[in-house]
Amino acid sequence: MSETTGASYAAAGVDIEAGDRAVELMKEWVKKTRRPEVEGLGGLGGFAGLFDASALKRYERPLLASATDGVGTKVDLARKMGVYDTIGRDLVGMVVDDLVVCGAEPLFMTDYICVGKVYPERVAAIVKGIAEGCVLAGCALVGGETAEHPGLLGPDDFDVAGAGTGVVEADRLLGPDRIRQGDVVIAMASSGLHSNGYSLVRHVFFDRAGWALDREVEEFGRTLGEELLEPTRIYSLDCLALIRTTEVHGFSHVTGGGLANNLARVIPDGLHATVDRSTWKPGAVFDLVGTVGQVERLELEKTLNMGVGMIAVVPAESVDVALTTLADRGVEAWVAGEITERGEHASGAELVGDYAR
Repeated sequence: MSETTGASYAAAGVDIEAGDRAVELMKEWVKKTRRPEVEGLGGLGGFAGLFDASALKRYERPLLASATDGVGTKVDLARKMGVYDTIGRDLVGMVVDDLVVCGAEPLFMTDYICVGKVYPERVAAIVKGIAEGCVLAGCALVGGETAEHPGLLGPDDFDVAGAGTGVVEADRLLGPDRIRQGDVVIAMASSGLHSNGYSLVRHVFFDRAGWALDREVEEFGRTLGEELLEPTRIYSLDCLALIRTTEVHGFSHVTGGGLANNLARVIPDGLHATVDRSTWKPGAVFDLVGTVGQVERLELEKTLNMGVGMIAVVPAESVDVALTTLADRGVEAWVAGEITERGEHASGAELVGDYAR
């Protein structure tokens, strides 16, 4: 009679010890995101992250804001390049900058990392990027989950997602009801593609053009892969600084769908946002996606941020203070348009003119 070995979790492809080792490696990075509200409330490895809500007592009527997101197919580029410590910053940016649109201060985040096989150093590198993003956003990373899915994902495959919570005073909530005719549209420069439109970008550069990630691109001054992995700029603390220093009527986070579509989401019925393309020159990556892929401008603008990652809508008298505040914080920003009465056939927002050259 032959001897058989009983089934085990490890034999099925799940390495619990590797998961435990990953947690140990990431702890030092998570500590860097601590806020006073999470000090002394347990560490990484518990079943739930804790946040001291008594900190909200200073608010008259605190409204909690929640957002969740991922980074899409950009993770495939990180995997192919073997660079795992930047993708987390993309994740944080996609979440916290949605929160700040309503005026909310990001308080804490949790993450979810799904892998085909746990490589502790790789998981720790991903969390390092998330922690660095949280520091840039001023929020705490209070917990997360690393799930190993052998059989569903290849050993090198992974995906990331995250959720964040913020708070805003009820009477300071930003939204379409604050936008007024005569308000000014201020654009804040993106760091590049951010984390949207990568299905189009990958199709253009890899499927159509056949470029390699290590291709040196003169227009970028670096390789294609380095350009495509440039982390998403995180604007939350910059937007909160604007709220503290001057009057702000609204923000728009430019993500999937492009500038006009996202700006239209915060424009009330009866008003119209006009953004003048001639006020800026999109970065080289946007031009190359268009020329190499023969992508029409309208399609580019519906898919990519075209060099603008965040919009602030402010009254005309706040423009100078807003631009000075952003410049002092190292954020390139400029007046890009205005809010007018909506015409009979106008949409909520539109781009006009031609880009600067």
